[in-house]
Amino acid sequence: MNTAPLAPLPQDGVSEMDRVKPTSPRYNQRIRQFAKECWQSRMSYLFLAPFMLCFLCFILIPVFIAAFLSFTSFNGIEFPRFIGFNNFINLLTQDTTFMKYTLPNTLKFAVIVGPGGYILSFLFAWLIHQLPSRIRDVFTLALYAPSMVGGVALSVIWIATFSGDQVGYLNNFLMKIGFIDTPHLWLQDPKYLMWVMIIVSLWTSMGVGFLAMLGGLQTVNTELYEAGRIDGIKSSLQEVYYITIPSMKPQMLFSAVMAIVGTLKAGAISTQLTGQTITPQYGGHLITNHIDDYAFLRYEWGYASALSVVLLILSYGLMKLSYALFRTKEDE
Repeated sequence: MNTAPLAPLPQDGVSEMDRVKPTSPRYNQRIRQFAKECWQSRMSYLFLAPFMLCFLCFILIPVFIAAFLSFTSFNGIEFPRFIGFNNFINLLTQDTTFMKYTLPNTLKFAVIVGPGGYILSFLFAWLIHQLPSRIRDVFTLALYAPSMVGGVALSVIWIATFSGDQVGYLNNFLMKIGFIDTPHLWLQDPKYLMWVMIIVSLWTSMGVGFLAMLGGLQTVNTELYEAGRIDGIKSSLQEVYYITIPSMKPQMLFSAVMAIVGTLKAGAISTQLTGQTITPQYGGHLITNHIDDYAFLRYEWGYASALSVVLLILSYGLMKLSYALFRTKEDE
């Protein structure tokens, strides 16, 4: 007969097995304590409820539905049929359009527009911050306005600028100076369409992230600059690197996240410029255009959901990189 002594009970008289049981006294006590804290903070939860409901209905639930549909074959009419990882395997092995056009175009667009727009936002915010306060708001509005009227500006200004006839602003100017002899179809030529999209995207990149950086610059303690000069900082570039950027990391992080989101959802630009869901020879075909193609033209919602999951994972990875670069350390 085994006479080994039993393990002693903790000081509170409750064993570890009883701690994790839903019927244990400690578990019930924690539930009651949590309910009591929720009731004490009921007004805070009441104010949070509208946002939490919207977040649940329009973000969390759709994400879970898309993740589920990515493992199915679904055309929007018949009941989804589970096919496992076939959509993701086909994406990497069978979808030549994605590998040949969509992925390279998306990477090229993201590498140029994402960091480019981010750097321009910080540069213009820093330059405006150096201006007298009486004219600062005028320049801020001038740079922020394109992001507010992006769709209208695309249809009125940029389409007229890159129009393929001789009255288009760019063609008319180049023909007058003798650079070209005949009008060029800028928006129909795949060699130039991506660059037009990049120019338009950079022009409209001064949005909320730009305002966040401008606000962050105004919160930097000016005494730090005086201390920096005493410590040996001699140029404005050194001030920006050693004082300004470390002092506004939360705003830099927010602007980085907004730049990532704006870059990865920018597929509508090609559609607005060309008037076509599928651009000529896939010259401006981004991953969001590929999702629209399979979701709303081919009605392959399972495959479109798999593309959406890939886009979500890509966005999450880039955001984690932004957090690693701009997170505030505990000792700062």
